[in-house]
Formats: sequence, structure tokens, C-alpha cells
Amino acid sequence: MRGLLALVAGLFASLAWAAPAVHEYQLDNGLKLIVREDHRAPVVVSQVWYKVGSSYEYDGITGISHVLEHMMFKGTKAYPAGEFSRIIADNGGRENAFTSKDYTAYFQTLEKSRLAISFELEADRMRNLVLPEDEFLKEVRVVMEERRMRTEDNPQSLTWEQFNAAAFVSSPYRTPVIGWMTDLESLHIDDLREWYRQWYAPNNATVVVAGDVDPDDVLRLARRYFGPLEPSEIAPPKPRREVRQLGIKRVQVKAPAELPFLMMGYKTPVVLSVDEAEVWEPYALEVLAGVLDGGSGARLASELVRGKAIAASAGAGYNAHDRKRNLFLLTGTPSRGHSVAELEKALREQIDRLKTEPVDDTELARVKAQLRAQKVYEQDSIFYQAMQIGVLETIGLSWRELERYHRGIQAVTPEQLMAVAKKYLIDDHLTVAELVPQPIDPAHPPRRGGGGHVR
Repeated sequence: MRGLLALVAGLFASLAWAAPAVHEYQLDNGLKLIVREDHRAPVVVSQVWYKVGSSYEYDGITGISHVLEHMMFKGTKAYPAGEFSRIIADNGGRENAFTSKDYTAYFQTLEKSRLAISFELEADRMRNLVLPEDEFLKEVRVVMEERRMRTEDNPQSLTWEQFNAAAFVSSPYRTPVIGWMTDLESLHIDDLREWYRQWYAPNNATVVVAGDVDPDDVLRLARRYFGPLEPSEIAPPKPRREVRQLGIKRVQVKAPAELPFLMMGYKTPVVLSVDEAEVWEPYALEVLAGVLDGGSGARLASELVRGKAIAASAGAGYNAHDRKRNLFLLTGTPSRGHSVAELEKALREQIDRLKTEPVDDTELARVKAQLRAQKVYEQDSIFYQAMQIGVLETIGLSWRELERYHRGIQAVTPEQLMAVAKKYLIDDHLTVAELVPQPIDPAHPPRRGGGGHVR
């Protein structure tokens, strides 16, 4: 334990001594540019983040942000379909994109002298995308097949989707990123053109550059390529706040599967949703998740998997940095000879213990060290330095939140852990989903795994 704390203390001392400089700019057209210097290697990561994702969508067009991500590689008048990726590859770079609930991002990793190439290509497709209907129809079919493979043929992903749809009533977090199949089937090219026109604009974008760069040079390039782009009139999305939950919710998902699966989610706040008096609560919830599932020595692994052997696997999770209030999650698969009901009971006992027994100082120090070390280790990657900034900026926080996060985690007390457990981990905030295995067709076995979309 002392070794881990000493290591983290050393990492933070090193980080404080040589913290990479961050420079923030805003162009006249509203585009935000953030540059993080890291001169360890002659590499640059360029990321363009748009404030739009599935939580911006409404019923009837779900999945449209994800479809548009696909279409962003279908070309402009200046660079026809396939040229973007070919040019990046010819310059020794790598590129990709992803869509989430709260944002869509596009990124390239290049040798540092090639940043202008990335900027020219990204600026061109920010406002000049060609959206031919035949390509749109093909990509919608690709996304529909992706949905079949990643969700409908994957019992745990299917359970996750049904779980979210049950947990949330009015929050857009009930919508799957990939969209509902019926909405994908009815999407029209005009829907996509309007979505692109509405959200893909410099005043709805943040460009993050990290690596071996001079910030003044990056700013000059940004003004050259992104500066001439016209902004849009962007109306912020409606609040769509989740209605108050009035009791426990339960949902069963019957699907071909080898093993049962349990999901439990308690509605909880995030950094953006709390007032000044409650600003400590999201950090306490982060630590609480770490107490339950912060490595092999955490409570779920040591007590439910190895100790009582009730669970074949068990986990907990929480993210303080979402745009809207979300869930404190518990998941698990019962071990052979045990039922989902027994696993739920064991997980509830763990929650009750958090409400009645203070976490001791040694365990608390270990969890804090792990959480802070995870953020520090991400600094080893230029890509994740940019990623941290992009996420925070795009959900409506600032890149400076990372500093506040470390201070917030360090300040959490045992009393605060008990307080958030008592306040939020209660039945009136709880949704429970159970995967009930059905017989498997040998000719069509279910898929394992899952996860978000990357091209």
C-alpha cells in the first residue's frame, strides 16, 4: 500500500514539475482551439469535436448522428470519397472517428509537420460535405447490419439497451447511440442534410491539438483553414430533464444466451448537474465505485467472486463527466449453482454496508491512489491527453476540470461516502434488468462482447 501511494505521489510531483502547457483560443467564427504542448516525440494528434450525439436526437431520427459520422468519409467536391483516408495514410498518419451520447469526434495522428494536412481536410468537410442519396442508403444499411451484430445478436448488449430504455423516461440517455432499427429504416437523406447543416459548424466545434507543436503556429493554421468558415445559428437542445422516479423498476430480457446477466442502476448526479453545495458528490460517487470495483483487491472481486463465490464476475461503474444525470451501475453474472436473485441480494448487501460502515482509511487511500493514478497514466498518451480535453470541453465543462477532479477525489471523506450512498443508492432511484437465457440455435449462436462504435 505504501508503495502504491509513494508511486502516485512521485507521479504527481513529476506532473506538477513538468505539466504540459495548455493554450486556449477562440476564432471570430466561434470555433474553439485548445493546444496542449508535449515535446517528447515529433508527433501531433488533431481532434475535431462536435457538440452532437445521440442525446441530441429525438424520436424518429435516432441513430442519425452515427450515420452522419459514416457519411463524413464520403467526400466533398474538393476531396471525393476515399480521398480523406488515402491522403492521411499517404502521409504516414492514422485516422478514425466515434459517436457517443454527447459528442461526435474525428481524429488523426501524424508526424508533427503534417498538421496542416489534417486541418485542411477537416475544415473542408466541416462545411462542404457532399451527401449523395445512394451513398446514404448504403451507409444506413451498414449501420443496420452493425446494429444486428453488436446489439441484437449480443445478449448483454441487448440487455444494456433495454435497461437504459427502462431506466430513463424523459432523458435522451434512453436512446441507443446506434439508434432504433425502425428509425434507421425510415431515415431520409433530407433528415441527414438538415442534421449536418444544424450541428456541423465552427461555432459548435472544438479543435484539440496535442503534441510536439508550437501553439502560435497551430493558431495560424487554424485561422487559415477554419477561420473562413461561416458559423451557424445553433439553438441549444431542449433540457429534456429526467422525471422523478417513484419506485424500483424491473425489466426482463429473454434472449438466446449461455449465461444469465444482472444489471442494477441507481440514478445519480454528475459534475454538471450539481450546485456549489453538492459539488463534492460526484467525486464521492467515483470513489464509491472504486471501493466496490477498483481492481482485484476491491470488494466485489474479493468478496463476491473469490470469497463467497456467488458471482462469476461482478463490477461497478460511475462517470462524473457526462452531460446529463446518469447511473451508478452494478453488473454481474452468477456463478454456477447460484441464481440472479442471490447475486442481487449479495450486491444489495454491499450497498447497505456502504451506508452503515465507514470505509477505513487504508482502503480509502488505496482507492484514491488508483483513481488518480489512472488519470496520470493517461498523460503518457498524447492521444488521451487530447481526449481528456475534448470530452470535458464538449460536454460543457472546461479542460481545467481535470485539476479539480484530482483535488475533489483527494478531499473525499468516509462520511461523504456514506452520505451519497444513503442519498442516491436507494430503491426509488433503482432500475434492475435481468437477462434470462433462452435456448441457443447452434446455427446462429449469440455474439460475445460489445462496445461502442469505431470505424
